[in-house]
Amino acid sequence: MMDPTTDNAGQRGDADTARTALEALRAEIAKAVVGQDPAVTGLVVALLCRGHVLLEGVPGVAKTLLVRALASALELDTKRVQFTPDLMPSDVTGSLVYDTRSAEFSFQPGPVFTNLLLADEINRTPPKTQSSLLEAMEERQVTVDGTPRPLPEPFLVAATQNPVEYEGTYPLPEAQLDRFLLKLTIPLPSRQDEIDVLTRHASGFDPRNLRAAGVRPVAGPADLEAARAAVAKTTVSPEITAYVVDICRATRESPSLTLGVSPRGATALLATSRAWAWLTGRDYVIPDDVKALALPTLRHRVQLRPEAEMEGVTADSVINAILAHVPVPR
Repeated sequence: MMDPTTDNAGQRGDADTARTALEALRAEIAKAVVGQDPAVTGLVVALLCRGHVLLEGVPGVAKTLLVRALASALELDTKRVQFTPDLMPSDVTGSLVYDTRSAEFSFQPGPVFTNLLLADEINRTPPKTQSSLLEAMEERQVTVDGTPRPLPEPFLVAATQNPVEYEGTYPLPEAQLDRFLLKLTIPLPSRQDEIDVLTRHASGFDPRNLRAAGVRPVAGPADLEAARAAVAKTTVSPEITAYVVDICRATRESPSLTLGVSPRGATALLATSRAWAWLTGRDYVIPDDVKALALPTLRHRVQLRPEAEMEGVTADSVINAILAHVPVPR
């Protein structure tokens, strides 16, 4: 019979090794992307929570490069789809193809059958094609001709989009937005970060060749599974659970919003808070963990009133105001 003490120590060792691997993952991505630490952390949190990420920013701020660097630092199968106005749902999910030799239809898998799917500029394709990812993101399967086909594990959609005011964009439907665990905004770099970017390019950095930049695989599926198991054991007190619920309920009562956070959003905030607590080295969640993940987890799950939007109110400002007013548990 195995000694329980030895078993627990082994589990801690696996978790510590996984945490070290994910810290190394963040360091590897930084070799290619300058000054986007919050976005890198968000991608790691999504991996831990089995969630999907929406990256929003103007063209040229390294959204695609960030996801490609993540793929290079992970030992996972990766595919990229450039979303365009003429992209069809079957171009993403796959379709039945007639085989003249066997006189039968066979399923030809689409690029969604991968571990990490980069959905580039997802809001440049019509809603019909956007919605082709709904089942894949929620159910981890694709149904073609009535037959469900499971997707590989792990499975993560990392989608990029330009701000909705840009020409040629189609706003994502609320149901699609709600499938994303996090919405990360990619800002323009600071002056010093931009100097660092240009210095790298002047020294020969080629964003199309991440191997040459020194980005190497440092984490794999076993690390992710060990990390997810450790996150699942992170303690959440009843007070923290109530705090998450109070924040989400406050969005439904805000006079600036027509749509507040759903129970799915509350569940997502609890999950991301646990992942962040574990990443920072704790096995329990504190209110600061909830505050740290509230904006990226909730900003895309609320809808502003038109009059509030005209006055310059943003989803982030509404959520920050709610965080400032909801009582924090001791």
